[in-house]
Amino acid sequence: MPKAKTHKATAKRFKVKKTKSGIVITKRTDGQDHFNSRESSKTRRNKRSDKKMSNSMRTTITRAIKNI
Repeated sequence: MPKAKTHKATAKRFKVKKTKSGIVITKRTDGQDHFNSRESSKTRRNKRSDKKMSNSMRTTITRAIKNI
C-alpha cells in the first residue's frame, strides 16, 4: 500500500492542537493582509484572533493532514 501523503496547502493553513477536551483546529482569520485601515475598529480587533474550526470541518482537515 502506498504511503499516505499530507496535503501541504491544508497543513500550512491550519494548526492542530491536542487539549484535555480533544483536538482543536485553529486557522488565521481571513482578510488580514491589506486594506485593513478602511475596516471598523471592531472588525480589525476581531481579525486579530484565530478562528476555531467546527466539528464537521475537523474530520475533513484531519483526513487531509493525517501524517502531522
